[in-house]
Amino acid sequence: MAAHPRARYQYIDNFLNKPGPTTDPDFVPGAPTIASLEASKVLVIGAGGLGCEILKNLAMSGFRDIHVIDMDTIDVSNLNRQFLFRKDDVGKSKAEVAAATVTSRCKDVKITPFNGKIQDKDEDFYMQFKLIICGLDSIEARRWINATLVSMVDMENPESLKPLVDGGTEGFKGQARVILPTLTSCIECQLDMHAPRPAVPLCTLATIPRQPEHCIEWAKIIAWEEQRKDTVLDTDDPEHITWLYEKSLNRAKEFSIPGVTYQLTQGVVKNIIPAIASTNAIIAAACCNEAFKIATSCNPYLTNYMMYTGDDSIYTYTFEHEQKPDCPVCGNLAKTITVNPRHTLQEFIESLGERPEAQLKKPTLRTESTSLYFQSPPSLEEQTRPNLSKKLSELISDGEEIGVSDPAFTIDFKFKLVFQS
Repeated sequence: MAAHPRARYQYIDNFLNKPGPTTDPDFVPGAPTIASLEASKVLVIGAGGLGCEILKNLAMSGFRDIHVIDMDTIDVSNLNRQFLFRKDDVGKSKAEVAAATVTSRCKDVKITPFNGKIQDKDEDFYMQFKLIICGLDSIEARRWINATLVSMVDMENPESLKPLVDGGTEGFKGQARVILPTLTSCIECQLDMHAPRPAVPLCTLATIPRQPEHCIEWAKIIAWEEQRKDTVLDTDDPEHITWLYEKSLNRAKEFSIPGVTYQLTQGVVKNIIPAIASTNAIIAAACCNEAFKIATSCNPYLTNYMMYTGDDSIYTYTFEHEQKPDCPVCGNLAKTITVNPRHTLQEFIESLGERPEAQLKKPTLRTESTSLYFQSPPSLEEQTRPNLSKKLSELISDGEEIGVSDPAFTIDFKFKLVFQS
């Protein structure tokens, strides 16, 4: 006798066939909610360590129409934790292999893979989904999709609001958050929680390295510039990584510093943080739990941030991150930044990459009346280049607002510059 088509989901159906003490008042138990879950079209961004877990969980939770996008191919180093991949898959598209592996086990689930960048898709692509789940390892990509979803919201069309469930891990730490674009705190509101790592002073790298990472940074920043300055460093090129590893190893031997390995060199150069499979599993489960609640209304979803740490013991904490009125994405006020009026425009631009609330790498700046500095095109860059050496007090007035754009993002940022007294 053939098994019932929903035998796989009998435990999940226990949540969907009857209301609970915290169920949404609009929740309709039974067949309508189950049908709605099966019809929900979900996009998963990222098919790496977190994405593999998310895809598996969604397929086992009753979602039938899943899409996944990832630009990466499978590397042998992925195999220890990205369990949907095998040795024979090395070099293939992560999205395509992950989709094929899950659907081979869950034949009633359709997974559509996309091999490419999220920036290559337009708003019409994202508009088709009921919700989006991020399993990314890049702050820049998170900021891009966050800004895109906020810009898509049309107050006259409720369907234009696409909930975003975002998960992230770093070693034994992780977080899951639920974002309702324009209604709740967005990723940009929370950007200062992901401060860039402090840079090591060049004098330390050049004269007194103390850690294996210092030797690797020396090879990347100083040795490469001195010996291969005509070649652009490609962190995905094995020959480039091998060269940096050999230089780092010799540097470490000179100062009797142990611990320089090829894998560590690759990690430092590409800013790779070691991934822990158990952390990925926990955060993916939290994300999929929220996606399930959003799709079915069977229980209230997270409001709106859960942090997890498992290094010394297992600890979680949930809180509501408040929306910021001066958020450049979902707010309507300029963010106030205190600056030294004696600093040059060049120094201010460099500081924008280091400030936790900005983290802009190639900013173009302008006031309401004049262009301060353009990164491109070359003609405008050359025209505005003399401003780089001028003091801020020569270019703007105290409390003046400036507009800042960056090619990595779809939005313009507004900052109000207040001079230090």
